[in-house]
Amino acid sequence: MSKSISASKLACMLIFGVMVSIALGQPPRPPDEVRARDFDNDTGKAVHVEWELSPDDLLKTTERRVLRYEILRRKLDEKDFHKIGEKPYQKQSFKDNHCQQGFTYFYQVVALGSNGARSSPAISQAVTPTIQYFDSTQSWFGVILIIVGGAVVYFIQMARRGRHLKVRKIAGLEAIDEAVGRATEMGRPCLYVPGILDINDMQTLAGITILSRVAQLSAEFDAQLEVPTCRSLVMTACRETVEAAYLGVGKPDSYNDNSVYYLTDEQFGYVAGVTGSMIREQPAACFYLGAFFAESLILAETGNSVGAIQVAGTAMPSQLPFFVAACDYTLIGEELFAASAYLSGESHQLGSLKGQDVGKVLAGILIVSGCLLSTAVVLTDIPVLSHMLLYLTDHILGNQG
Repeated sequence: MSKSISASKLACMLIFGVMVSIALGQPPRPPDEVRARDFDNDTGKAVHVEWELSPDDLLKTTERRVLRYEILRRKLDEKDFHKIGEKPYQKQSFKDNHCQQGFTYFYQVVALGSNGARSSPAISQAVTPTIQYFDSTQSWFGVILIIVGGAVVYFIQMARRGRHLKVRKIAGLEAIDEAVGRATEMGRPCLYVPGILDINDMQTLAGITILSRVAQLSAEFDAQLEVPTCRSLVMTACRETVEAAYLGVGKPDSYNDNSVYYLTDEQFGYVAGVTGSMIREQPAACFYLGAFFAESLILAETGNSVGAIQVAGTAMPSQLPFFVAACDYTLIGEELFAASAYLSGESHQLGSLKGQDVGKVLAGILIVSGCLLSTAVVLTDIPVLSHMLLYLTDHILGNQG
């Protein structure tokens, strides 16, 4: 009796195994309703493909019949489909980022099982990617641009009409007159270092702008001005700036072309040349305005050792502490870029400066709003606040903004 039962169990197991192997060997059923649509708010190079899961793609199953989905594509004038990507099981969408604007495409989605079993293809309707000239998700940026641009235009017009635009005093720029005057009284030269980067850096341009004011004062007070540079284009720009300043005060003959000279492009070779000149010439006023790196403290300490009054300015955060510690006056960050409007007092520059302040205020309001919204979402369960916070953090303040 026991032998017959064992034989029947063995037969059932064999039959079950055969049925499972047959089932596993069969290809899975294809996915349903493949849909392809043009990707919104792009340059016409992307298509979004979606499909319904294959009936054999079950979330909870001991034997998975669908392992992944294969996405294929062909153009309207092509005969064969070509594979462009894959997605694992339980995934229902694919973004094709390699389309060509104006071409019509068809898409296939095939379910793949074990042992390379493939379902019959499910084909989408034709889709033609097109370019969208305006990204509607960035509409907030257009609003901010209009506000800031309108503020700039408004303040420029106000300045042209003679209205006084208040700009807070910058101690480092106010000290330029004092420093040049001190050098004149002591009969010692002024040293101006416009940074170590090339003419394409904004900090270098800001430094050259301030050089114009220093050169003008030097010409008026008959003070000697030396401008060592480490870039050839910077040397040329500085020479033109200094010459124009001397010409502007009516002393073109006092300008010495050799006072603005080139040393070397090598960072510490340039610093060695400048500090050596400082030890020999003993300048009474030193100006370091531009982009600086590891050489900042070397220059400032050398200037301090010769007893010079020093004015520094840079937008390099890592070098600001050294200038603050070793120099008499330091322009911090944006003060360096505001110097042109501050010193010239020209209407378009002052108006632009005030208009940019409106943008900074607006940015501060957005940051504070984000903090308040985040606090409100934690304390309450209002869905509207959650959506507002998500849009603010993802699209305006986050990586997608």
